[in-house]
Amino acid sequence: MERIFDTAYSEILKKMDSINPIQYGKTRNYIDGAVTYLSPYISRGVISTKKVLEKTIERGYKLDAIQPFVKELCWRDYFQRVGQEKNLHRDIKNPQEQVIHHQIPSAIVSASTGIEGIDQAIQTLYNNGYMHNHCRMYTASIVCNISHSHWHHPATWMYYHLLDGDWASNFCSWQWVAGANSNKRYYANQENINKYTHTNQSNTFLDNSYENLEQMATPSYLLETTAFNPKTTLPQSDSIKINSNWPTFIYNYYNLDNEWHKDENRNSILLLEPTFFEEYPVSEKCIQFMLALSKNITDIQVYVGSFASFVERYQPSKIVYKEHPLNKGYIGVQESRDWVLEEVTGYHPSFFAYWKKMEKHLYKKYRQ
Repeated sequence: MERIFDTAYSEILKKMDSINPIQYGKTRNYIDGAVTYLSPYISRGVISTKKVLEKTIERGYKLDAIQPFVKELCWRDYFQRVGQEKNLHRDIKNPQEQVIHHQIPSAIVSASTGIEGIDQAIQTLYNNGYMHNHCRMYTASIVCNISHSHWHHPATWMYYHLLDGDWASNFCSWQWVAGANSNKRYYANQENINKYTHTNQSNTFLDNSYENLEQMATPSYLLETTAFNPKTTLPQSDSIKINSNWPTFIYNYYNLDNEWHKDENRNSILLLEPTFFEEYPVSEKCIQFMLALSKNITDIQVYVGSFASFVERYQPSKIVYKEHPLNKGYIGVQESRDWVLEEVTGYHPSFFAYWKKMEKHLYKKYRQ
C-alpha cells in the first residue's frame, strides 16, 4: 500500500484532528486499521505524545472510551524512559536464548520469506519507509525466534529504513520480541498473520501451533545470512550566519519542533553529526524526510559536523537544546522533551508497572 507522509506542518495538524481513537482501539492490529500514521512526526520531534493526547481530549473524547489509544501513546513514552536509564545496545533483562549468529537472514533482506503478509510488509518498508506495528513484530519473530538471529543487527536494518525510526522504541521492541526485554519470546503463526494482513496462506512453516513453533527447526533457506552494512549520505552544510546577540537553538534528527520558542529571536541550527549517523545510520528517504520537515522551522540552517566543531567555529553566545540520550557532548541550556505526563519518570521493569502510575495521574488530570 502506497503511503505518502506529508511534511507541511498544517497537514500534520490536520492528521491529528482526523484521528478516530475509538476505531483505533478496535482495528489497530489490522494492516488497514484506523491507525494514526503520526509516528514519523512524533519520532522526529515535530509533535509529541502529549500534544496528540491533549488535542484528542480537546475534541471531547473521554479517557475511558479511548484507553487503548492512550496506552499506545504511553508505550512510546515508556520506551523513551527506558532509553534514559539503560544501554539499549545490550540485552535489557535477559540474555537472548538460542542465538546462532549476529547477522540477518538473507530472505528477510530480499523480502522472500514465503510469508506473503511479511514479504509485502518488507517491500512496503523499502518503498514507503513504513511498516505496520504488527508486521514489525511478525518480522522480528521470524528473525529472532525462528532463524535465531541476535536482535541487534536486524533491529539496525529496520531502523535504517523507517521514517519513524526511533532508537528507543525500535530497540526495546526487538528485545521484547526476542525475550531479552520480556519474560517470554513472541511468536505469530500463519493463522494470526492471515487474520491481520488479510492473506490466505496455508502449508507454510508458520502454519503450525504455537507449541510447535517454539520447538521447530529453522527452515534451511532461513539459515542463509547476510551482513547489513548501512551508510548515511548527509547533505552539505549551509553557509551559516550567526547573530551573536541571539541565542542559538539546536535542532537534530530527534527534534524538529517548529513550535519550540518560535516567536523568539534566535539562530536555528539543524545539527547533523556524522558520528551520530555512523552509529545510527538511516536511509536516503529518512534524510530527505527529515530535511523536508525541517523546512517548517523559520530560518533553519543546516550544519554538518560535530557539536564541538560548531561551537568552536561560531562561538554562539547561548545554546539551547532539548534533552535526548543521544545528544552526546551537548553543552548549554537543556530543556525537557514533552511527555504525556512529567510526573512519572525513571525506569520501570514493565509497561504494566509504568501504566499503573500513569493511569492514576491521567485520570486526575483529565477526568471530566
